[in-house]
Amino acid sequence: MTDKPVEIDGTFGEGGGQVLRTSLSLSLVTGRPLQITNIRGGRSRPGLRKQHLVCVQAARQICGAETSGDALGSKELTFVPGPVRAGRYRFEIASAGSTTLVAQTLLPALSLAGGPSQVTITGGTHNSWAPPFDFVAEVFLPAVARMGFRSEAALHRHGFYPAGGGEIAVSVEPWNKADAVPLDLCQPA
Repeated sequence: MTDKPVEIDGTFGEGGGQVLRTSLSLSLVTGRPLQITNIRGGRSRPGLRKQHLVCVQAARQICGAETSGDALGSKELTFVPGPVRAGRYRFEIASAGSTTLVAQTLLPALSLAGGPSQVTITGGTHNSWAPPFDFVAEVFLPAVARMGFRSEAALHRHGFYPAGGGEIAVSVEPWNKADAVPLDLCQPA
């Protein structure tokens, strides 16, 4: 592992929260430190919003990361991950921010943590500009299961804009290479 952080410009591509979420997920999986500048620089209100901050806090909690810049409105973040730990986790967005996007940030790393995990997230479950819970449960998770990633999701309570208040629970089993098959999504199922 290298101590030099991977440097990410948050204005890259669409310049939104997906740059942050993907970067955090890859940092968790690889163990490489991360430094992001211009977070959500392509948005009219750049910087960390509640949902993005919860992604950072959740990623920090599952691996004991050292962080700086993890505050509402921050446009820069340093994230130095530790080993990802399987376990029971609960994260509250306290708005209608997307529960499914927080889950997608964590699931790859938790599946490689060596033990089962249970993640409960409160917030929005059916949001504009984010995959709704039903897509994650019925399309995304079955697709990644074909690659050996076994997870199940339960919708405990719906949450919509502007109040949120929804709750999802995701169980994550350790990745099993024996279950993995090449994934070919070139033809409709």
